[in-house]
Amino acid sequence: MSAVSPGDLPPLVTPGANGGLGRVLADRYLLRLLVRRELKARYKGSLLGLGWSYVRPAVHFAVYFFVVGIFLGMDQRVEHFPVYLFSGMVLVNLFTETLHSCTRSVTGNGPLVKKVFLPRELFPAASLLVSLVHFLPGFAIMLAGALAYGWRPDPAGLGAAVLGFAIIVVLGFGLGLLCAGVNVFFRDLEQVVDILMIVITWSVPMIYPWTQVRERAPSWVLDAYLANPLVSAVSLFQRAFWAPGTRGGFAFPPQMYGRAGAALAVAVLVFMIGSLTFSRAQRRFAQEL
Repeated sequence: MSAVSPGDLPPLVTPGANGGLGRVLADRYLLRLLVRRELKARYKGSLLGLGWSYVRPAVHFAVYFFVVGIFLGMDQRVEHFPVYLFSGMVLVNLFTETLHSCTRSVTGNGPLVKKVFLPRELFPAASLLVSLVHFLPGFAIMLAGALAYGWRPDPAGLGAAVLGFAIIVVLGFGLGLLCAGVNVFFRDLEQVVDILMIVITWSVPMIYPWTQVRERAPSWVLDAYLANPLVSAVSLFQRAFWAPGTRGGFAFPPQMYGRAGAALAVAVLVFMIGSLTFSRAQRRFAQEL
């Protein structure tokens, strides 16, 4: 048996040097395993299983519809209020679940992080995919409701839906990466994110029309409100699935598409910052956990 010379050996590589989000795409098998593991853990011992992803948005919608729509009279102010409400709710739920689950994705998989090397970005990426799995049932319910109220697809509306969806996914994943990396070192961030979930629900034109902000708030508050990328994303989804079934006459936020383009640019910037922060922070994950 001939000896192997040092020149025949492959060069030594620092563990994790070839990681990153690009590595996540190369390790699709591991990603699928993590998604299945998270789904099984969430619905372990459950009779309905994934069926809860249909029940949850339906109950969430019913509570807001009866309290805000019926009891507070918003159903009389906004035409086809159920579709208006739900078209915003499915996007907001996708964003909040993505941010919430991504923030806890690394700390929740501490034993794996400490014992096995694999691209750390797999954990928030798996959380994003699980959130998308939960998004689909709510979207299907919303689409059925829109069809019942006379919605018909149009090219401009579908383009608006794609743009709004892209804003939510890119911004949610970018913030999720940022929070996941920081949360390993400062666990109080989990509580901050939980509080933020409450604020987000009321910071977009989902339960109320944006015109109420215009009528009751100073101009600088309105400007800050419209600068929120989530406002642009929700408005685009409402343009896609709510507006085509109405009689018209409802004014969307001014320069909606221009603001949406700026919102997507902000989302991409946040994603880049989140990815860079996560990449640098992951070097100390095993030590901190």
